[in-house]
Formats: sequence, structure tokens, C-alpha cells
Amino acid sequence: MWRSYQNATSVVEVIKTLDEQGEGARIIAGATDLILEIERGVRSGIETLIDVTRIQGLDRIEIDEYGVIHLGPLVTHNQCAASKLIVERAFPLAQAAWEVGAPQIRNRGTVAGNLITASPANDTIPPLMALGAQVTLKSRGGERTVPLSEFYRGVRKTVMQPEEMLIDISIPAMKRNQKGAFVKLGLRRAQAISIVNAAMLVTFRDCSSSEGPNSQIEDVVITLGSVAPTIIHASQPERYLKGRRLDQDAILYAAELAKMDAKPIADIRSGAEYRNEMVRVCVERGLHAISQEEERKGFPDKPVMLWDQRAEDESPRFKESTVHTGGSLIKTWINGKEYKFSAGHNKTLLRLLREDAGLIGTKEGCAEGECGACTVFLDGKAVMSCLVPAARAHGAEVLTIEGMASNDILHPVQQAFIDAGAVQCGYCTPGFIMSGVKLLEEKPHPTHLEIQQAITGNLCRCTGYYKIIQAIEHASQLD
Repeated sequence: MWRSYQNATSVVEVIKTLDEQGEGARIIAGATDLILEIERGVRSGIETLIDVTRIQGLDRIEIDEYGVIHLGPLVTHNQCAASKLIVERAFPLAQAAWEVGAPQIRNRGTVAGNLITASPANDTIPPLMALGAQVTLKSRGGERTVPLSEFYRGVRKTVMQPEEMLIDISIPAMKRNQKGAFVKLGLRRAQAISIVNAAMLVTFRDCSSSEGPNSQIEDVVITLGSVAPTIIHASQPERYLKGRRLDQDAILYAAELAKMDAKPIADIRSGAEYRNEMVRVCVERGLHAISQEEERKGFPDKPVMLWDQRAEDESPRFKESTVHTGGSLIKTWINGKEYKFSAGHNKTLLRLLREDAGLIGTKEGCAEGECGACTVFLDGKAVMSCLVPAARAHGAEVLTIEGMASNDILHPVQQAFIDAGAVQCGYCTPGFIMSGVKLLEEKPHPTHLEIQQAITGNLCRCTGYYKIIQAIEHASQLD
């Protein structure tokens, strides 16, 4: 694991540390990828983690006078999915962000981190590339802006240098005559790595006419993920569709052409032949949705975030940076009580809670952010504590399952689980309850679908989820 953890308070400070330590230092925000990479040995030689989540202004989403949208490096997937600007002017990105992981992952994982991880299966890269995004990199030597199409060198390889920090993602906002879509195929409906994904942006000659999306195509961009070492363009259908109308025959032929552009491999998630056929299916579905003006169908008006009002503001900021090494104090508030730890700087929040705080209600199931048994609230957001570095809790507020009851009276969600018989072996129950509690804080009277969305990051292997959903529904009906 790492030796030192730095809570930085300025970009200048981050750049200085990167310049001094080079490849021995690594910037983290969500850390949802990096923690696993370190534990699996994919990233080795990392001595220092630089936490940038306490730096002011890095989670902005704004549009400038030139019609360019800017995302700061701390913008999370949930912020993207909830952003009115992104939904209206960069919709394929909103769709992709909503498809990433589960609410707990989207509350921590950043779009910038998704880009830098550079997996060809990552969901936000295809829409950003289709939209013509650029990234700005900063070092002591200055700044440079790189088109996303030139950012990747191979699987998990980018042009970033060890001393550089990504400080901005810029995206030309979609115009009135443009429509876009993102389509993902995974092994399950949530918490799934893409087998294939595709993003498309279609520019029509005149979308203001009565013909709408049936008018002639001026330009089209189709990008494909998880079918090559990097995200690729489906160049054949891009050329074919220019000057045509997006009718059924054109869609079917373009989808066949896209299949010819893909060069997938076979791996544990899919065979190459199946992936190739699914490229055709995904492109056909996306183009068909655009042609029928149904690309936004199914996207929620108010997505479930699993955060409360406090979490919509920026994370608590520090006046001064802190560095945590062996013996350094981690001061935090857990369930309303102050804790001070002189160890734990190089472990996860899950382990800190269980091993140092003695709060064993938070469970370790997968330790990979898949099962949700370790769900806690960090500064008002539901997160997977197995993917949060322990030192991130310094100066933060943490709530665990032990803090849900008040004066020996169970929380309504806890009581509803008992009344509905929603507890089986009980191992996953703390995580489900935490998700249910945060959902009802966010949406006191959720729909059946919203309850399902809220627990997509929680797995139960005893039986189905009917009693669990019933329990949350019952708790929502209590006065």
C-alpha cells in the first residue's frame, strides 16, 4: 500500500508534490479504480497519495461564452447525471455517467479519473470522444490541451506525464441540430463493466424543420468502447451516413458497417464473435432511438443520488494541508462522536472502522466495491468504504449502521426490515439499510423504480429482493 497520504489544499501544492516525487506520487479523488489497482498490483511503486477533494472549485460544471462546457477534475458521475446543463447540452455523457457502477460508486468516482484510468471498457470515454472533448494538463512547466482522441496510447496508457495534473475537461455543447445517444451492454443491469458500448452524435442539416431528425445528415460521429485497445471511431458508418436521412434502411446498413470496424478480443466477459455482433446491435439501437426522438426515454428526471442536501455543496475544505504517515493523527467524527487514530493512514476506511474504531457492523463482502455491504455515509454521501482511503475521513463526518438507531429506538428502515422479514443471513443487511435510509432522506416517498435504483449497489445472495424492497416501501409510508 502507500506510505504517505496528503490532503492537498491547492493545485500549486499538488503540482509541487508531483514534480518532486514523480511516479512515486499519485493524485486521487474518488479512488474507486486506484485502490483496486494498488491492491491487485496493477499500479506499483506508489509511495504518496495526493487527495485533491479538499481543493476549492474543482467540482465545477459550467459553460463559457463560446458554448464550451467545462468539467473540473472533481466532477463525479452522479454530478454529471444530475446536471441540467449536461443533460440538456451533452446528453450522451449524462447517459454514460448514469450507467457507471452504482450510486455509491458514482458518488465518489470522477469523470477525470475514468478518463485517466484509460480502460477501453470505461463508459464516459466514448461519449466524450464523440462530443469532441479536450483535456487540459498542468505541470510546473505550464499547461497543454490535448484532444481526447490523442490522449490514449493503448490499454491503460495515456500521454500524461508523472508530473502533470488534469485540471479541465472541455466539451463543445450540443447544438439544436444535434442529437446524441449512449448505449451500453453489460452482463447485468447495474454494477457491470461494458461488454460493448457505443456513443453517437448526429448533426442534421435542419432540425428546426418539420422533418426533425428525418432531415438530411450533415455529420455523424460514432465511437465504440470495449472492442479495441482504445476507444475507436466506427469510420465506415460515419462516412456512409453523411448526406443521407436516418431512415430504417440507412440505420441497418450503418450498424452492419460498424460491426466491420470493431476488432474485439475474447475475455472472461464475452467472446469476440458475440462482441462483434453486439456492436451492430448497440449502434442500431442508438441510431434508431435518435431517429424516433426517443434517445432520452428511460433517463430519470431526477436520478437517485444517495446523497443529502449537504452533499450537493462542495466537500469540507481545509485551511491547511495535512500529511498522514505512520503515527500521524486522523481526526474524524463517526456517528457524532470524535475519534482520533494514530494508525490507519495506509488502509481503507472499511478497515479503519472495523479494526481501529471497533465498529464491525459495516461488513466486508467483496472489498472491490461490488457488493455494497460496506456502505457508509461520508460527508452526507453513501459510499463504498472499502474503496475510500482511511485518511480521507480526516476532518470528515462518517455515519455507519451503528449510528442509525437513536436512544435505543431503531431507525424506521431498520424496523421495517424486521417487520417485513427482509433479513436473511444478515450479512448484506447493514448495506441495504444504509442505502434505504439515504434514499428516504433524499426522496421521502420514492417510487418502486427509485427504490430499485437505490439498491443497485447492494447484493443479496440468500434470495430475491422482494422483501427488501417491500421493507423500504413500508418505511417510506410511515409518518
